[in-house]
Amino acid sequence: MKKIKITVMRKARYDDLIEKYENPIEHACDLIEGQEYICEGWKKPQGFCDSAWDSISPFVMTLACGGEDIYDGWMKNKKSAMISCNDGFRPVSFLIEVCE
Repeated sequence: MKKIKITVMRKARYDDLIEKYENPIEHACDLIEGQEYICEGWKKPQGFCDSAWDSISPFVMTLACGGEDIYDGWMKNKKSAMISCNDGFRPVSFLIEVCE
């Protein structure tokens, strides 16, 4: 399996939705923009958010196994994907790419 690099590209935060719908959570997301993780194949990197991993792991698996051109021409780099976690209050966008 190929090594995969995951880079935290952007974090968003919707305070209006948090205030209206969410119970208070401490340390809901400790990821930092620019932070990088390296996956050995399809193994979740140590310290990586479990919820975010649930969202991105199928794409990591595809790329780690040699798949490319996800969604037929979507990405300029065929060996990459831009995926967000499923947190509706503070989504994080990740660039997932094969380490050459």
